[in-house]
Amino acid sequence: MTIDDAQLTPTPHPPSQNQTGQGTLYGVGLGPGAADLMTLRAARLIENASVIAYPTLAGGDSFARSIAAELIAPSCREIVMDVPMTVERAPAQAAYDKGAADIAAVLDAGEDVICLCEGDPFFYGSFMYVFARLSGKYQVEVVPGVTSITACAASAGMPLAARNERLTVLPGPLPADELRARIDGAESVVIMKVGRHMAKIRNVIDGLGLTDHAVYVERATLPQEVVLPLADAPEKAPYFSMILLTKGADPWL
Repeated sequence: MTIDDAQLTPTPHPPSQNQTGQGTLYGVGLGPGAADLMTLRAARLIENASVIAYPTLAGGDSFARSIAAELIAPSCREIVMDVPMTVERAPAQAAYDKGAADIAAVLDAGEDVICLCEGDPFFYGSFMYVFARLSGKYQVEVVPGVTSITACAASAGMPLAARNERLTVLPGPLPADELRARIDGAESVVIMKVGRHMAKIRNVIDGLGLTDHAVYVERATLPQEVVLPLADAPEKAPYFSMILLTKGADPWL
């Protein structure tokens, strides 16, 4: 995948143009997974990057890097933020502390850093943790990306909100009682971070009599994408899965 810079606006710029002599940190949203759903701005920045940063989970491969892989130059230096898979927050916070320090060293040397982020950087995005540590000290620019919500809705062929309708976004780890109350008082609902919370979420939705109005989507936009009525969804769900629910007309009509 290549991008012709002559077709893009703005055109590539030389690094370190801010008045402090420091480099600029770019938080770049990559979209939900399909490489061709990256924005042109994101692709331009990645193609011209001399340093990129990205998170990995518990020493595994980086999903963010895999989305952008064809755009990353062989000479590009890479800062890897290895985030442990633990319930406790402290190990992950330490990983982002170290990643931010490594990025800061590059920025202080006058080079830009492109920080890759799945989806959108400011919507449940990992870049927020880097932003919180560096935004007060360095110039930071955020490039929005296609969110998993809009990707899943498109894959399911399921409009989520129109006119004055409200859309409620809920994280799957919420306690069952809170999920039930929030879904009961909502019009259209997106439940993210399903994963190991699948059984609890299904029980809540079934108890509200809304299973026939819910759609399950996993790995949206990827070759392994699955879209099913919630009633037919698997018992176990991967991390990259979502449930969409509307209380109006049947979403499959």
